[in-house]
Amino acid sequence: MSSDPLVIFTPSGKRGRFPVGTPVLTAARQLGVDLDSVCGGRGICSKCQITPSYGEFPKHGLTVAEDALSNWNAVEERYQQKRGLKAGRRLGCQATIQRDIVIDVPPESQVHRQVVRKAASARVIEMDPATRPHYITVDEPDMHEPTGDLERVCRALAAQWDVPRATMAPGLLRRLQPILRKGNWAITVALNTPQEGAVPQIVAAWPGLKEGGLYGLAIDLGSTTIAAHLTSLETGAVVASSGIMNPQIRFGEDLMSRVSYSMMNPGGAVEMTRAVLEALDTLITDIAKEAGVGLDAVLEAVFVCNPVMHHLLLGIDPVELGQAPFALATSDAMSLDALALGLTALPAEAQIYLLPCIAGHVGADAAAVALSEQPGKSEDLVLVVDVGTNAEILLGDTRRVLACSSPTGPAFEGAQISSGQRAAPGAIEAIRINPENKEPRFRVIGCDLWSHEDGFAEATAASGITGICGSGIIEAVAEMRIAGLMDGSGLIGSEAQTGTNRCVPNGRTHEYVIFDGSAEGGPRITVTQGDIRAIQLAKSALYAGARLLMDEIGTDTVDRVVLAGAFGAHISPLHAMVLGMIPDVPLDKVTSAGNAAGTGARIALCNRAARSEIEKTVKAITKVETAIEPRFQEHFVAANAIPHKTDPFPHLATLTTLPDLSFNSGKDDGGTRRRRRR
Repeated sequence: MSSDPLVIFTPSGKRGRFPVGTPVLTAARQLGVDLDSVCGGRGICSKCQITPSYGEFPKHGLTVAEDALSNWNAVEERYQQKRGLKAGRRLGCQATIQRDIVIDVPPESQVHRQVVRKAASARVIEMDPATRPHYITVDEPDMHEPTGDLERVCRALAAQWDVPRATMAPGLLRRLQPILRKGNWAITVALNTPQEGAVPQIVAAWPGLKEGGLYGLAIDLGSTTIAAHLTSLETGAVVASSGIMNPQIRFGEDLMSRVSYSMMNPGGAVEMTRAVLEALDTLITDIAKEAGVGLDAVLEAVFVCNPVMHHLLLGIDPVELGQAPFALATSDAMSLDALALGLTALPAEAQIYLLPCIAGHVGADAAAVALSEQPGKSEDLVLVVDVGTNAEILLGDTRRVLACSSPTGPAFEGAQISSGQRAAPGAIEAIRINPENKEPRFRVIGCDLWSHEDGFAEATAASGITGICGSGIIEAVAEMRIAGLMDGSGLIGSEAQTGTNRCVPNGRTHEYVIFDGSAEGGPRITVTQGDIRAIQLAKSALYAGARLLMDEIGTDTVDRVVLAGAFGAHISPLHAMVLGMIPDVPLDKVTSAGNAAGTGARIALCNRAARSEIEKTVKAITKVETAIEPRFQEHFVAANAIPHKTDPFPHLATLTTLPDLSFNSGKDDGGTRRRRRR
C-alpha cells in the first residue's frame, strides 16, 4: 500500500495519493478536479483558492492533522497583504501536500460554475466557454537560438498550460511584438477552443496579467427588435442587457416584405445588411459602456435569428426564402470572426457563432428556444410558442419534436394598430372592462397604479397616456369579448347593442373608446374594427400553426403551453386563451419562459457542449411547412372566431363565461345577451 498522502477533493469527491510536496493545484489537475487558474501557478491570479479541512472525517476514514498542508509562504503572504484572502483559504498553487487532507473547492474557484436560470427553469448551466485567458511568461529572443516570438509564445503555452498546439489570428500577429515587449515577456492571451480536441486559436493578447475578465454577447436578432446580453465568460453572469429597434423595419415590418424589398431593389439586400450591422455596432458599443467593460475584452458573440435575418446578417440575399422550396444558403451552425462578419465595434479577432437553422422558415431562434426549453426532454406534451412578428412554434415530448413558423405579423407588438405603439412609458399594457357598465380601467408602463386608483393622474403626468402596446391590445380585445362589446366573430357592437356610449360609429363599423384625452391635447385611444381584424389575423396564424403540429403528432390537446419571447412574458394567459391564441389547457399549465431565444444564445455562449447538442438536436426535429400545407388555411379560417369556431375550450369555460352574441344578425338587440351553453 502506498504511503503517499491521500487527498480528497469536495464537492467532486475525487481522490488520489500524491508524493509529499505536491502542490494542491497539481493534484487537482491530475485528478481532473474543477480548480481554476489563469496565471499558471504563479500566485498572481488567486483563482485557485481552496479551503483545507482539518479534524476527523469518519465518512472518509481520515483524520486530518493541522500540518497536512505546508506552512503559509511568502507568495501567499504578499497576496494577503495586497488583496486579502478569506479566512481559512489557501492558494492551491502554493500550498503543498504533507499528509492526508480533505480540500474543498469553493464555487468561485471552480472552472465550471453552475448558473441557475431562475426566470425560465431551475436548470443548471455548466460553464465551459470556448474562450479562456492564460497568463504566460515567454522566453526572450536569443540570436543563438533563432525562433519567432509566436513560436516562443506557443512553446510557453505548451510548457505552462499543456497546450501542445495553438494558432494565432493573423491580425493579432501584427500586434504581438509590442505587446510582448510592453509586458516584459509576460502576457495574458485569450485562447478560443470551439470544441473539445480542436486546435486553440489565440484571439487576443495583453501585456502582463489581464485583470477584469473576458466577456461575450448573446444576441437575439429579431425582425423588430435586437436584444443583447453582455455576459461574463468566467461566471456566466449577465452584466448588462440592452435592446434596440431593428432598423430594417424601414424596409418592411414583416420578413416577406424584406424579401420583396430585396427582389424589387437591386442592392436591397446589401442595404439591409449594412443597416443591421450599423445597429449592432451601436448596440455593442452602448452595452459595453453601460457595463464599464472595454470592448477589447468582448471576444465572443453568439447570434440567434430567423432565416431571413440570418441571411441578411451574413450578407446573403434572402430571395430564395421567398419562394418554394425555401432553400437556405446554409442551415448548419457557422463560426467566423468579427472582421469577416463586418462588425467593427468588436475586436477583429472576436469569434462569432451562429446557431443552426432548422429549415427555410424555422431559424436559429427556434433552435435556441429548443436549447433553452428542451421540449425533447419533457415527459408531457409541451407546446412552446415564441411570440413575435414571425412566431416559432415547437411541440414535443421525449418521443419526438416538431417545429413550424407562422407569419403572425407585427400586430402583437402594437404595430398596425390604430392607437398602437411599442412598449414604452405611457403605453397601456393591461386593461379590464367591467361587464356590467362596460367601463374600462387600465395600467400603463411605468406606473403600478390602475387608472381608477388615487394618484394615477399624478403618477402618469410625466409620461402621459400615449397609446396601447402589444400586451395591452391583446387584453383589450379579450376583455371586449368577455364584456359583450364584441361578438364571437370579432364584430364590435353599436351603442344600442352593447349598452354603452363608448361604442361609437367609425365609418360603417364601430370602435370602443378606452381613453379620450383630446380635450387636454392628448390622444384618443380606441380599439377599432380594423384593430380587431389585425389581431384576428395574427392570432389565427399562431393557432393554425399550433394545430398543424398537433395534427401531425395526432392529438387534439396538449399538456402544457410555454409562452416564450420577451413579449410572451407580458401576455396574460387567461386573455391569450380567451383570444384563442393558444389551445385550451388548465391555466396553471401556461407559463412564461421570458426571452427563451436569448437564453438559448447565452447557454451556447457559456457552454461549448451545448453547441454540439443543439447541432445534433435540430437534425432530429420534424419540420412542418405552413406555407404549403393545405390544412393551414382550414385551421386559419376556423381560428378567426374568438376564441375559435369549432375547437372546444372546456378549461376556459370554467374560468369565464363568454356571451353568445351576434351583432351581424340584422337587428338591434338593445344590449341583451344570450349566455353560451356550458
